Amino acid sequence: MEAVLKVGGSLANNSTGLTRLCQELSTLAKAHRIAIVPGGGECADTVRRLDKTHRLSDVVAHRMAILAIDQYGFLLSDIAPKAYLFRSLEEISKSAKGTLPIILPSKIMFRKDPLEHSWDVTSDTIAAYIAQLLHAEKLILVTDVDGIFSEDPKKTLDAKLVEELSAEELLGWGRRTSVDKTLPKILLQANLDCYIVNGGYPDRIKLILENKKTVCTKVTV
Repeated sequence: MEAVLKVGGSLANNSTGLTRLCQELSTLAKAHRIAIVPGGGECADTVRRLDKTHRLSDVVAHRMAILAIDQYGFLLSDIAPKAYLFRSLEEISKSAKGTLPIILPSKIMFRKDPLEHSWDVTSDTIAAYIAQLLHAEKLILVTDVDGIFSEDPKKTLDAKLVEELSAEELLGWGRRTSVDKTLPKILLQANLDCYIVNGGYPDRIKLILENKKTVCTKVTV
């Protein structure tokens, strides 16, 4: 597998932009062996609110959040041309060339249950774990910002984009950025490079797949 791409749930806030992104991903699938892991988006946010209200057990909150990822996967499959839903990694290896596999992770994650039951684990870490299982060459996290910043760019106007850092450095930050806190641990375990890129500019994803420089953050191992 050339790359696993996580398509962030935040991108669903822009219908036109998400449609354009999904069309481009389907086009890229003709030339590159890629697979999609959905984000959680508003579906996962609903679980967060329910957790806060009802004080759910860690196991239940974790599983509900994973099911929220499945739901966003159905949405993406309805938008992206030639997209097909998969619940097992074995099925992906048999998928036809040129199609766009979208992985619904609940069956895989419930059976293996490999990750901490915590909100420090989101679709970022789940995508990294699945990329490891698929022996992907790279992980691309497609989100609504250009990458990882020195500070929250939505709160600090002079926040600077970090173009490259190591997974060990990111782990040392000890905080959530535009990716979750657990992600660097899985990247180190998997020996997997990761790119965080803005899905509002689909051409940047193409450049990453072609190993060309573009606006993004690269997390190295």
